[in-house]
Amino acid sequence: MSSVESGPQALTRRSSRSAATTTFTLEVFDNEVVPSSLGSIAPILRVAAEIESERPRVAYLCRFYAFEKAHRLDPSSSGRGVRQFKTALLQRLERDNASSLASRVKKSDAREIESFYQQYYEKYVRALDKGEQADRAQLGKAYQTAGVLFEVLCAVNKTEKVEEVAPEIIAAAKDVQEKKEIYAPYNILPLDAAGASQSIMQLEEVKAAVAALRNTRGLNWPTAFEQQRQKPGDLDLLDWLRAMFGFQRDNVRNQREHLILLLANVHIRLIPKPEPLNKLDERAVDAVMNKLFKNYKNWCKFLGRKHSLRLPQGQQEVQQRKILYMGLYLLIWGEAANIRFMPECLCYIFHNIAYELHGLLAGNVSIVTGENIKPSYGGDDEAFLRKVITPLYHVIEKEASKSKGGTIPHSAWCNYDDLNEYFWSADCFSLGWPMSVDGDFFKSTREKTQGGQTPQRKSGSTGKSYFVETRSFWHIFRSFDRLWMFYILALQAMIIVAWSDISLSGILEKKVLYHMSSIFITAAFLRFLQSILDLVLNFPGYHRWKFTDVLRNILKIIISLAWLIILPLCYLKTLTWTSSQIKNVMSQIQQVKDIPPLYILAVLIYLIPNLLAAVLFIFPMFRRWIENSDWHITRLLLWWSQPRIYVGRGMHESQFALFKYTLFWILLLCSKFAFSFFVQIKPLVKPTKDIMEVRHVQYAWHEFFPEAQNNYGAVVSLWAPVVLVYFMDTQIWYAIFSTLYGGVYGAFDRLGEIRTLGMLRSRFQSLPGSFNTCLVPSDKRQKRGFFFSKRSSEASASRRTEAAKFAQLWNEVICSFREEDLISDRKGLSTDLYCFSGILILLKFL
Repeated sequence: MSSVESGPQALTRRSSRSAATTTFTLEVFDNEVVPSSLGSIAPILRVAAEIESERPRVAYLCRFYAFEKAHRLDPSSSGRGVRQFKTALLQRLERDNASSLASRVKKSDAREIESFYQQYYEKYVRALDKGEQADRAQLGKAYQTAGVLFEVLCAVNKTEKVEEVAPEIIAAAKDVQEKKEIYAPYNILPLDAAGASQSIMQLEEVKAAVAALRNTRGLNWPTAFEQQRQKPGDLDLLDWLRAMFGFQRDNVRNQREHLILLLANVHIRLIPKPEPLNKLDERAVDAVMNKLFKNYKNWCKFLGRKHSLRLPQGQQEVQQRKILYMGLYLLIWGEAANIRFMPECLCYIFHNIAYELHGLLAGNVSIVTGENIKPSYGGDDEAFLRKVITPLYHVIEKEASKSKGGTIPHSAWCNYDDLNEYFWSADCFSLGWPMSVDGDFFKSTREKTQGGQTPQRKSGSTGKSYFVETRSFWHIFRSFDRLWMFYILALQAMIIVAWSDISLSGILEKKVLYHMSSIFITAAFLRFLQSILDLVLNFPGYHRWKFTDVLRNILKIIISLAWLIILPLCYLKTLTWTSSQIKNVMSQIQQVKDIPPLYILAVLIYLIPNLLAAVLFIFPMFRRWIENSDWHITRLLLWWSQPRIYVGRGMHESQFALFKYTLFWILLLCSKFAFSFFVQIKPLVKPTKDIMEVRHVQYAWHEFFPEAQNNYGAVVSLWAPVVLVYFMDTQIWYAIFSTLYGGVYGAFDRLGEIRTLGMLRSRFQSLPGSFNTCLVPSDKRQKRGFFFSKRSSEASASRRTEAAKFAQLWNEVICSFREEDLISDRKGLSTDLYCFSGILILLKFL
């Protein structure tokens, strides 16, 4: 701004071609629509739009300063929409220069803006501040406007080389700067001094939570906070955490409101009510603390570590320490960004910082340094973000870049869950605190060696993922192994029964029972196949597995192979040698329908794990207790059955839900197997026997199985479609049973009783009674009955209170419909396209 008369002439240039097609209009600045990269100039343009009617020249100076600032922020106009925005703003300045200069009151731009600043401060800001019931939003906006005007004033004085600014303007600017911090924007709670008169701050539960957070007695503050600490009520426990561990200021403000609202909501809902109400009850603190640290405590228990939530001996400091722990966790969570998708990583961070917090408050001495414990990452501004979160985020960013937009196989890179699995093992504590950059977790970020070349990664490397599978069609069998095994064994049993040509009551005959017992040999083979698939399909992740995990898979293969050999030998009676002890056991097992007793004993031993799994399935409470137990015996059982993982433990349905689920599938499978036996399998037995008895068949085409006997090729072609339908018709039966079950369940829940608007109008009189019965809580405990026992009582004259409650709700529903334009449909009417007839169009054209 070189001179008054010159205006922006020095910046005038030919408009670019893109300005002709720009979407920015002359009114765009009044709406503060600016590119995202130039968001800092939006308040300046807003102030210019507000004061333009009163002082056009000051508004012009604000826009010119906004143009200069935009040019400094993006000199090359490389941001999205910046070039068009600057061009349109320059055109606006060229248009308004002469008119605003003519309406100027003072002799120079510096005098013009100084006089307006003084006038705005005296007649508006101070007058509004002195009002008894000043609107906080207006005050905040006024102080922000005054701050922008002073910023523009300094820029104009610097351009016109004004050496001194009036002392009253400097004093006003200092006052504005202080008040801007007081009247800063907030989310829900105005926690500054200016918001004490707000109605929400007068609630007793809010006062209790705020008072608890401001209890900083006994805390040692850094020197930089001593001056601010002299003012009562300015600092609280979260400010102390920010000073010690370097959290961001805005994060502290957000989590302060968050914690106060959590404590206040629980405090006001306590039963019996706390006395006095304006003092935070210990039950509210414990309730919030238990909810926040439930996952953290489970994580520590899973890894066998003692948690860091250590409380002092004195009762007066216990509440303060609990609030410090809760505030610390919320501050870590609020600043974690995408690390929130790794909750156990947050538990690791909190575990170490909480230990340092306890050391700071207890005055413990470090074993390494011999001095008092201090925060490992210091308390500098944004230290936590720069030194803790940023390195972790770089690991995530590096892993995401390896995917190359999803074109790389999933086994070559890690997502959030894969990285989070690193903290499911006690090995995560090898990172130490402060975290060592040489740890396994940070290996992927060190791309280049000392020579500057990128090291070659081994083929099949999976980084930090503990579970990597090979994608194959065999997963269809492996993922539903129990279902396929059950279907195969049932098919074998039905074929044996149908082939014997006996009734269902003759299943217990010795010959049929002996042949049916061969299903255990088939089960052993299928179990061996499953163990092989477990080894093959998880092969890429083995180099990250522990020795115990690899040992478990190898032992499963060995044991399943052993059973695959033992059961057929026992079935064929080839084992004739037995010791005296085994003979004594055999003597207790009689010949059951001509089945070898040694084979029965082998089957019983083989079925012990399955029987144990069935018991745990029937009683899910035992299974839940076992999965959450830390006993070595239970850990051994879980180690054999499945890998020990952190998530999903103890997540089982209730006993009643399990009963309904089991009954549904028992009925479905019984219907399926009855249909398959009587309609599909049994009618094919006689044709199959006839085909196998045919000899000397002369084929007109090529014979696919020339050496085969009993016409096995024809038998396979006959049975293949039936077997295929047998394995696939479960979907049909499921659709039938789910429809029947859903219909019965919906009938009991009285769904579909009101099908038309006429029925709705006829039932409207019973709506108040249904509303009060089903939705309004009652002090009296009602007895639970059957579905059909729920009767909707009509609102009579003696129950006007209940009818009034429903009327209030219904009015809110209608008002909501009108606000959303669901009743009048004004928006639809305004967007209809009007069609003109051909004659009107012709007349308009003529």
